[in-house]
Amino acid sequence: MIKVRVEGMKLNSFVLFALFCGVCLLSTVVAKAQGTAAQPSPKITGNVITLADGYTFVADEVWKQGDELWYRKGNVTQRVPQQVKSVKPIYEQPKAEPAEAAKTAKTVNAAPARPADNPIWIYLVDGAKFRTDQVREESDGAWYSRNNVSIFLAKERISRIEYDAPAAPAGTRKNSDWTSGNATIDQLIRNNGTHFGIDPYLVFLVIEKESRFHTRAVSPKGAMGLMQLMPGTARRLGVRRPFDAAENIRAGTQYMRELIDRFGGKVDLVLASYNAGEGAVLKYGRNVPPYRETRDYVKTIGKRYGLTGRQPGSQNEVVPEPQR
Repeated sequence: MIKVRVEGMKLNSFVLFALFCGVCLLSTVVAKAQGTAAQPSPKITGNVITLADGYTFVADEVWKQGDELWYRKGNVTQRVPQQVKSVKPIYEQPKAEPAEAAKTAKTVNAAPARPADNPIWIYLVDGAKFRTDQVREESDGAWYSRNNVSIFLAKERISRIEYDAPAAPAGTRKNSDWTSGNATIDQLIRNNGTHFGIDPYLVFLVIEKESRFHTRAVSPKGAMGLMQLMPGTARRLGVRRPFDAAENIRAGTQYMRELIDRFGGKVDLVLASYNAGEGAVLKYGRNVPPYRETRDYVKTIGKRYGLTGRQPGSQNEVVPEPQR
């Protein structure tokens, strides 16, 4: 009887030990699962859109509407102009723990401060210039990057490229990453852009494309001045002196504001309307008309502005001449 009890005691001890180990292992698994579940999923702060031809740009939001892909960047909504290869989310970087942040701060303070990189300036043959983040020069032109968008500029349009910042007082460099070469015109662009709620850089690009900053420019169809106002548009907007820079830029920017409101902030339609007329855009169902000149206009300005990407080509299409 004693022997049996002793063996029974040994057997019970073994079972208790095995149960104890199992409980410990289960507790560890549960603790790890709870720790994993407690970690919040990273927040999506934007999206990188890559088109079929390799062109890449960043947008705040992306969504599908019917068979079309749309995106938003800032306050502007735009349709993706061609087939999309991929859309990848941009995740918010996790914040460091207090202890890690303090450690990082001490490390940064201990290291000597590095001077900021000098901007790269591209000077155009018409006297305008603008600042870029990076430039890769090639035999037939140069690729430059601005706000995460890569754009090609033909050699015949480039006067020179400077890799050092132009001499200017430190207080005047803010918001001066582009210029027409004329301080008065630059200030008129900024003032009217602010007044009408339009990015001055977009107004700058339109003027450069329309007149190359020649105040007395006249097109074969009668468009006048810096922003190439048609006579009827100039009269409707109260312009008495179309070759006066102040009146011309004020009216042209006001007209752009009207187009932005009419077409819901869609930059491609605003640019198409400015070039070919609102009637042409409405005629083709609120789309960019298939005019070669207009599509080139939208593509050129849109790419430099960093919103529209590359428009599908239309060189083989037979279409009537634009209205302007």
